[in-house]
Amino acid sequence: MGRNTRKRRTPLATKAIAASAALALGGGGLIWANFYASAHETNNSAQNQTKAAAAQVATISCPDVGQKLTNVPNTARPGVATELANLDKQITEAYARLASTRQAQANDTNFVQNAIVGPLKEKRSATIDRIRIGIQRVGGSFDTSLAQLSACTTQSANQTNAGGQNGGGQNGGGQQQGGGGQQQGDGQQQGGGAQPGDGQQQDGGQNGGDGQQGGNGGQAGNGPVAADFVDITKVQPNVKAKPRKSRGGSTGTFTTRCGVNANKNHNTDNVIVAPGVANGAHHLHDYVGNQKVNAFSSNDTFLQGGTSCQNKNDLSSYYWPVVRVQDGTQDFDQNADGGGKEGNVGRILVPKQAEIKYVGSPTSKVVAMPQFLRIITGDAKTTTNGLANANAHWSCTGFENKVQLTEQYPICPRGSQMVRTFAFQSCWDGQNVDSANHRTHVAFADAAGNCQNGFKAIPQLTMRLVYSLPQPSIQNGVVKNAYAVDGFPEQLHKPSTDHDDFISVTTGGLANKIANCVNRGQRCQ
Repeated sequence: MGRNTRKRRTPLATKAIAASAALALGGGGLIWANFYASAHETNNSAQNQTKAAAAQVATISCPDVGQKLTNVPNTARPGVATELANLDKQITEAYARLASTRQAQANDTNFVQNAIVGPLKEKRSATIDRIRIGIQRVGGSFDTSLAQLSACTTQSANQTNAGGQNGGGQNGGGQQQGGGGQQQGDGQQQGGGAQPGDGQQQDGGQNGGDGQQGGNGGQAGNGPVAADFVDITKVQPNVKAKPRKSRGGSTGTFTTRCGVNANKNHNTDNVIVAPGVANGAHHLHDYVGNQKVNAFSSNDTFLQGGTSCQNKNDLSSYYWPVVRVQDGTQDFDQNADGGGKEGNVGRILVPKQAEIKYVGSPTSKVVAMPQFLRIITGDAKTTTNGLANANAHWSCTGFENKVQLTEQYPICPRGSQMVRTFAFQSCWDGQNVDSANHRTHVAFADAAGNCQNGFKAIPQLTMRLVYSLPQPSIQNGVVKNAYAVDGFPEQLHKPSTDHDDFISVTTGGLANKIANCVNRGQRCQ
């Protein structure tokens, strides 16, 4: 899976491939055909070098303002959330413009700065100032240095395969992995010879180009690429031993059976991070549990939402981005926001299994989760933020106790199925059901399994999603039958962007029943 050399196509052949790719998108997806149509149109050496340099811009990287807002008064949070959603929308629009102007970029090395990045900075600056006004209006304090986060940069294809601008390839301190409690290794390089930064464009049925100029890959031109995949049988074991259980630990489990979203309950909202904003996620979610969750839901509507869970007292919402196979097909949302219009293309896969389980702490008893507790695990923007909050775990049946991948998708051997697992934060501050950046009210236990800084252990939510999918293969540096998790278009469908969302809603004393079961060492459902 290393870097491959390929015979350079003629300009005519390159144009033909790009044109057929644009037609194959059928109106959905991002427009990027001109990128390849302009890459080799002249024999002038200097001009070729200029075009190649411009074409290396793969995506836009903007600082994540929301992660820096840790102290926002409650009365200001709705308005701030709306403005943060505007920042996401601005980046999405800028990326779409980046993807649709490849020829102009190749002809003018200043085009991206003057026509895309510069105007984006102005929009972001105005939005961040509105956030400042909203916070200060209700007496809150605003760190004026956040104004510096308005400026965005561009990343080349190989930069996007290097763990993000702030990540440094680190895995975020050994966050515990679910579905059996394995721990992810501390920033170990994962893979079996794949070359980060390969950046080769996919073709061979993937609607891609010729791979000569560091394309973004994928059926919509925004990932994944060959370097995002690895044959799991060639990866060295990287799962660490679980923390040692002490006598005071809580060893029970509580399983809730909520289905696999066979009824196709989807939307592209995210009521946690973008309440009141339609398409706030810019990608599609599967929902199980509570059946009435969208951007406009409230705590009151959660209680009236019904549930897909067998235990009708479990009204919690469990939702995650869908996985799609990029085999040239499209799904119902090919021309919709959050779907094909934003680079999330291909056939949506329904999990074969969705196992949701609450487990205990190895070192202490747990307290019941508070009603309406919200937790997000993982980071949908690791291409921008790096891997500090990444909590993606990809594996295959038969390998889960040996190999867990964060930065690559596994190619599973025949007879083995792909598995996504999540283990949510298991320490709670004891007071808040959410926080301004949706992270600081909960935390992961340390390497020994203890909660720090006065946080209390709560039942740890773990999820294991199993998928049956066509086996991907890499031929001449491109991926056939690629699959990818939905995400923000500029994040290029990197495996590390996988994430999971949860809102705890229970009736009939279920939260206490879960905690008591776990504390008593029982196996309940």
